[in-house]
Amino acid sequence: MSFPRYPKYKDSGVEWLGEVPEHWGVVPLKQLARVVNGYPFDSELFDANEGVPLVRIRDLNEAETATRYKGPFVEAAAISANDVLVGMDGDFNIGRWRGDGVALLNQRMCCVRGSTPAITRLLEYVLPVPLKVINDTTYATTVKHLASHQVEKTLVALPANSREVDGILSFLDRETTKIDALVAEQQRLMELLKEKRQAVISHAVTKGLNPDAPMKPSGVEWLGEVPAHWEVVQLKHVVQMQSGVSITAEAIEEDGLYPVFGGGGLRGYSSEYTHDGDFVLVGRQGALCGNINYGAGRFWASEHAVVATPLHPVAIKWLGEMMRSMNLNQYSVSAAQPGLSVDLIGRIMVPLPPLEEQSTIGSLIAKAVGDADPLLAEIVRALQLLQERRSALISAAVTGQIDVRHLATAEAA
Repeated sequence: MSFPRYPKYKDSGVEWLGEVPEHWGVVPLKQLARVVNGYPFDSELFDANEGVPLVRIRDLNEAETATRYKGPFVEAAAISANDVLVGMDGDFNIGRWRGDGVALLNQRMCCVRGSTPAITRLLEYVLPVPLKVINDTTYATTVKHLASHQVEKTLVALPANSREVDGILSFLDRETTKIDALVAEQQRLMELLKEKRQAVISHAVTKGLNPDAPMKPSGVEWLGEVPAHWEVVQLKHVVQMQSGVSITAEAIEEDGLYPVFGGGGLRGYSSEYTHDGDFVLVGRQGALCGNINYGAGRFWASEHAVVATPLHPVAIKWLGEMMRSMNLNQYSVSAAQPGLSVDLIGRIMVPLPPLEEQSTIGSLIAKAVGDADPLLAEIVRALQLLQERRSALISAAVTGQIDVRHLATAEAA
């Protein structure tokens, strides 16, 4: 669907804004809203269960927070679901606190409160556009940082007529709701495809491919019954597991001779290698704990991965997917961040089919993955296009590049 432009435009005087409708004004955000910085709360008073919800960057658009604050209530840092929030590190993301009641805003975030509820809502749509410009032009060797005075000085284009502002909001609410519904539908489809694929794989690596095969109790809760001719052994009798080798960031290149694998898969390349052959790699720390990846040929395994080296001939694809079905992240141990206990998972009982059957199962897994991957790629592309359309539509509406007044009038009629 195409939208008309306004009849007349003028130069905004702002490079990234370009021309704006002739009757619109361009003003700094501080003339429309108040910007409130988050507060540096004492981390010793953080608690997982007690106290007031403490909103940090990771909690943007969440209804629950990972951390609460059980110290004295700081009124100046109090926020509600009516406030627009800005993450001031990283990608400068915009969002809200979605929970009920009052929460507290942590440092490295700021709150934007418009002079009216409509202005606040408009700024939620507007801010991602100029903040992306700031992000794109900010140099940083590590994490990018935003200052509250930059938010206050952000120039905003808007019509003086409040009815026109309301019309833009109605249009954007309606159109983004439609797009968000399509995004949610595609995401559900993706999850269903992944679940179906994983169910097929998990059944194959734990039950085999012959539905008529005699079964026996494995004596292991997570396995249940297994084919009667399979062995059930401790994982440490199938593979030797050891951590990869430390590698500095300076030694990791964008391109090079040998891939570097960490807990999340490929990290880059190096001029040296630590392994040569086919291996299963397991993420060993933090959010990547228990991730399964594959290394083949010559590669470097970093200290963030556990390398599973077969002790006798096995089908690598069967081995990796069998280990994935074990849900290894449940065996992490608490420390500064969760870490995989190699000794613990080595003692877990696992199924061991004959090598020929492992290879057959591996072939089925490759087919299941091969059949699903093109569909998943299509969904990823569709999601990308929907998100691009959403961003482009918002940007066009809040900068006056499209005239949606007739749509608001039609809706009212």
